Amino acid sequence: MLGSIDPVFVLAGFLVGVLVGQTGVGGGSLMTPLLVLGFGVNPMSAVGTDLLFAAATKSAGTLAHGLNRTVDWRLVGWMATGSVPAGAAALVLLARMPPDDSLGAFIRTVLGGALLLTSVVMLVRRPMLHWLALHRKASLSPGATAALTVALGAVLGLLVTLSSVGAGALGIPALLLIYPHQRSAVLVGSDIAHAVPLTLLAGVGHWWLGSADLHLLASMLTGSVPGVVLGSHFAARLPEALTRTVLATLLVIAGARLLF
Repeated sequence: MLGSIDPVFVLAGFLVGVLVGQTGVGGGSLMTPLLVLGFGVNPMSAVGTDLLFAAATKSAGTLAHGLNRTVDWRLVGWMATGSVPAGAAALVLLARMPPDDSLGAFIRTVLGGALLLTSVVMLVRRPMLHWLALHRKASLSPGATAALTVALGAVLGLLVTLSSVGAGALGIPALLLIYPHQRSAVLVGSDIAHAVPLTLLAGVGHWWLGSADLHLLASMLTGSVPGVVLGSHFAARLPEALTRTVLATLLVIAGARLLF
């Protein structure tokens, strides 16, 4: 296994881990475009590898949140009810597409669009929370809450399976809209727990399709773990508005390059 570790990708994993630790933005929003644009990795392989990367890292996160009792398992179940079938449907779609340049172009388009959407959500998240605090007084009915949560899961299932982006960066703001009175820690823990079955299903599906590089995965994980720890340590010392604005700008640039 040692011979399969590539120092370049270890460094890439470390840098992405630092940014994830500082901003909380999902690694897929950072690692996948870096692999495609920075290292010329095939888009399908980049997505598939990053999905397995996410499954491994978020399993550890789920354990930590579970021990802290910051996971709403009913919410997780509702999201998975939508995301798992949607993710499976996306894998069937990929399996039926011809494995030529058109498939890579399709993945690049979905990834680019997901990055642009993520950047917009990052920029409007704080104003959205302020608006919620002022105007959102009553909770939705239990039926409407469940239906919206399942629908959110379905959207994330498609988007994550096709691009590896969206589970955290888009899932958390959407959950804040549906559950405005729930504790943030519980929403974060529930979103991370929900991402485990989704990214595992999608990652194994991509591996079965031949679009996941396990050697690349090992290198990324080797660097990302200490990177996340270091980034989390310095997160409180950096101005959140500045880091999110810079990161959103980088995502806009990456998304535009993938699309155009």
